[in-house]
Amino acid sequence: MAITATLLVAAGGCASNPTRPAGTGSIDTGIRLYGTDGNMSNSFGADFKKPGAITGMVGTTPLTALTDDFKQRLDQVDPNLADDNYAGESYDAVVISALAVAVAGTTNPTTVAKYVDGVTNLQPGGVECTQVKDCLDAIAEGKDIAYRGVAVRNGLTPAGEPATASYGTLHFGQNNKIDDAKTEFVSAGNTEDASKQTAPSSGAHGAKSTQLTLGLLLPKTGAVAYLGPQMFAGAHLAVRELNAAGGILGKPVVAIDGDDGTDVNKATAQFNAFVSQNVPIMIGPPSSGEATALVPKAVAAGRILFSPSATSDGLSTIDDHGLFFRSCPPDSYQSQALADVIMRGGARRVFIVARDDAYGAGLRDGVSKDLMAAGIKQDDLTSKTYSDDQKDFGAITKAVKDFKPDAVMVAGYEESASVISALQADGIKFAQS
Repeated sequence: MAITATLLVAAGGCASNPTRPAGTGSIDTGIRLYGTDGNMSNSFGADFKKPGAITGMVGTTPLTALTDDFKQRLDQVDPNLADDNYAGESYDAVVISALAVAVAGTTNPTTVAKYVDGVTNLQPGGVECTQVKDCLDAIAEGKDIAYRGVAVRNGLTPAGEPATASYGTLHFGQNNKIDDAKTEFVSAGNTEDASKQTAPSSGAHGAKSTQLTLGLLLPKTGAVAYLGPQMFAGAHLAVRELNAAGGILGKPVVAIDGDDGTDVNKATAQFNAFVSQNVPIMIGPPSSGEATALVPKAVAAGRILFSPSATSDGLSTIDDHGLFFRSCPPDSYQSQALADVIMRGGARRVFIVARDDAYGAGLRDGVSKDLMAAGIKQDDLTSKTYSDDQKDFGAITKAVKDFKPDAVMVAGYEESASVISALQADGIKFAQS
């Protein structure tokens, strides 16, 4: 049975009304604060020193309900993880890449790319597998497989992204930490969107070739460095389990840690370093801006990029020559989820503050479109952007105060804590529930 999109924007009673209903935030009683996957995490909350500074902040993130078993395996890699966001996506990106290599019988990236979708999509006579060893055993027996992973559970689309996804609606509680008891999960997408194309037959199942080396183009520094520990943990766990199952093409998988720095220039330098080391597949980059910049370089160098967290809608149609994949869903899903959450909060007048890049702009435009479709009038919706290194947010705080919204959405990464702090320092009060 197909899973169809369930992220539906609530439209009933959403027309603009100068008289706000009871419980709705306002400039006087407290504006409702909303976030995105880039800032809905415990590590983001730790940036606020005042207890309860962001209590009541609500947001969404691509989030799969992880099993206790997977969490325990992650803890064996890194027992100090504060969050597990994107750990499953990183794990799946490594596993899918490795399985494609195993089926292709080579590490040549332009050849492997033709097999990536195929190892996730069920073909007649094929078998579904959830464990690395089971998948590799089936491949060794010459069977077609459909990997059902931690985050990629229903195959990849022809655009190389998940056909279905799970989203979590998260709530910050006391002490600026996510209140897990309030987390809700909803699904999005459609299994019918999964690629129907059969991977080419390599005739090389179990062939011996060069050793598979993966470059982990993930964040150790920069604006999304707080996501790095769980991403690296997920990737390293996948490599560990692949090697415990016998490796790929008869040899252990090697992973080389890199640092994208959440910066296009640093990511490019790391990409070039991996190319010079003859790395065929890179897990990353994490952000949409970097992915947009690196895809043409990957095409020119003939390398695969497999991002666990670059979510911009524009990446669905980018000219990637079939070399870019992602284990996270596009922002069109998250825009629907966010708009739904904002409308259910009773919003009538919304101000969006967005990071000035592909990620922030994409969410700003997507949420704005969905809010207007739900009944918010264009005059009751506005936005401002900021740069990642911006220090003065006076123009933004003035614009918010002048607009008098009842809801503010902040689309950004860890640096967006400075935006929220500036709004509070200028006297803007956020609702606590």
